[in-house]
Parts: sequence; C-alpha cells; structure tokens
Amino acid sequence: MRHTVPIASQFYVTAPQPCPYLADRMERKLFTSLQGIDAGILNNTLSKQGFRRSQNVLYRPACVACTACLSARIDVGKFQPSKSQRRIIKRNAHLQRQPNAPWATETQYELFRSYLESRHSEGGMADMDIFEFAAMIEETPVTSRVIEYYTQEGDLNAVCLTDIFDDGLSLVYSFFDTSQPQNSVGTYMILDHIALAREAGLPYVYLGYWVPGSDKMAYKARFSGVEVFRDQKWAEIDSNDSYKTETNPLEVRPISEQVAHISMPNVTHISGT
Repeated sequence: MRHTVPIASQFYVTAPQPCPYLADRMERKLFTSLQGIDAGILNNTLSKQGFRRSQNVLYRPACVACTACLSARIDVGKFQPSKSQRRIIKRNAHLQRQPNAPWATETQYELFRSYLESRHSEGGMADMDIFEFAAMIEETPVTSRVIEYYTQEGDLNAVCLTDIFDDGLSLVYSFFDTSQPQNSVGTYMILDHIALAREAGLPYVYLGYWVPGSDKMAYKARFSGVEVFRDQKWAEIDSNDSYKTETNPLEVRPISEQVAHISMPNVTHISGT
C-alpha cells in the first residue's frame, strides 16, 4: 500500500549571539535537522523558503526585532553579465573547473586557512581545525559537490562547496587565493556557477543571505536577475525599495507563527500487511 504523508520536522531556535553582519545587533536562528532518506526532499523544499544548509542542519534567521537578512538567488534566465563581470570572466579564463565528491583534502584546508587569515581572521571559523573543516565538507546528507578551480600550473586557486537542488545550485561555502584581489575570484565562482546551472538546465543559483547595510554582502545585489525571499515569496530586488535595516519588533512574527507558515513536503511511503 502506498500512502502520502508530510515530513514532520521539529524546529528549534538558537540562543541570541552577536550578529556577524550588522553592528550592535543580536541574531538567532530557526533550525531543524537534516537527515534520513528524505533529507534531499526537505532540503529542496525549505531552501525555497529561505533556509540554508550547514552540514546536517537547515536554518534561517529568526531575530527578535530585525528582518534585514534576505535569502537571495539569481534567476539564470534573466542574468546578463555587466561589463565589469565580463572582464572578471576574461581574467579568470585560465582557471580549470573540477567537480569532485564532497571529500576534504589537506590542500583545501591550507587554502581555507590562508583565506580566513586574509579575509575573516576574527570570524566564527577562525579557529576551525582540519577535523572541523573535514566535517563541514563531508557531513552532507544531500547531493553535494566540491567544485575546485586550478591554475594552468596545477595549483588549487579556489573551492566551493555546492549543493544540487531540483531547481538550482546553492553555494554553501567558498574560499579562494586572495593574493591577487584584482582577479575577483569570489565573483568569478558565482559567474561560473551561473554558467554551470545553464549547462545543467537549472533555473537558479542560490547565494545565501543578502543583508542591506552590510558591506560584506553588498556584492550579491550586483548580479542582474537577483531575487530575494520576503513575505513568503520570491521577488526581484527593487532598486526603489529601501529594504529596511532598522529594528522593529512589531514587524517580526512570533516563532510559532513563523513555523506555522513553513510548507513541508509530502513523501510517499510503501507499507505492507
């Protein structure tokens, strides 16, 4: 007998901690575990509702008085590279893309440490050792790839941990050689993922969170065709919209209401008598 039932997940909220994007604010996250045979289905469904994956956890911001963080994705069909982005593609044309299974290596870790020391020496990952790095790469219950970029000399130049959704590619975490900032390798990896999504016939590239008012996240709004998830739907970024960054507790739904508005996927199970 076949019967269809919704996936039933438990949702939890983290304790408040300092926001990594906006000064003098506290963040908290709504999260659920990602495991079992239906992990891919759950990942696909919740990612379309603003959730992100970290190892075997799906999360999205659920701050008490702030709604600045907006999940962002690029509509591949609407994307057109700007003049500067075309120059970035040309400057990095020598890099060779190599997709691999999600397996961590010492060479990746060395590049990761160099990247952190240059760009995020005081961030939350600054103390990550090689075992924690391996867990970040390898502990994935969904379809993932480690996409590496090599120079013509065979040196590892950039790495992106990428999830494959039923409707797109998601850049979970990326890092690269920062010794030549003029090459804009971080932007190039996004541009290459757009090309890869086109090759695979996938309509979207998911970028994580765009945070208006955060210089760290400003680059995500520079891609044409960018959409953000707000008010339970995806819509193109509106250049005439201020995208409020001030705190306002009256605009934030209670956690119970947020959970009630999450659409959970249905799965079909086979049972016998």
